[in-house]
Amino acid sequence: MRQNHRPIVASIVACLAVMSVFVGAQADPAVGTWKLNVAKSKYVPGPVPKSNVITIAMAGSGYHVTAKGEDAAGKSTSIDYTVMFDGKDSPVKGAPAYDTTSLKRIDAHTTEQIRKKEGKTVQTATRKVSADGKTMTVTTRGKDEAGRTLNTVAVYDKQ
Repeated sequence: MRQNHRPIVASIVACLAVMSVFVGAQADPAVGTWKLNVAKSKYVPGPVPKSNVITIAMAGSGYHVTAKGEDAAGKSTSIDYTVMFDGKDSPVKGAPAYDTTSLKRIDAHTTEQIRKKEGKTVQTATRKVSADGKTMTVTTRGKDEAGRTLNTVAVYDKQ
């Protein structure tokens, strides 16, 4: 009597695929919730926001990113986008200085983001997570929404 093992094998393969996606998401050091450390951050031209919390989640072969906080004047801020690691522009909601972004991975702890406004590059942001996974530093160069030169180093602590 011969048994058909195909359904069992298919189930095992499906489980392994789901597990690999979960493990891959957990292995990405940027995934999680990050709170701006105002004391360690430098915003040029400034001013430094009162608060900012970034949440990064895996979304297929990229990230879904939300950022919520308060600017220096106490006004609420909110940015939301989903971007893949393919270098292609993705729409951004809520960012006054840019309306699309693209992303590429430099290494396991570093990504480079190109931000554009109406098709023109306005900012480059490099995101680096420390080896211990507790600190994320986002260095942004370019122009802000007023056209001023931007040179920001924002330091975030993992929550």
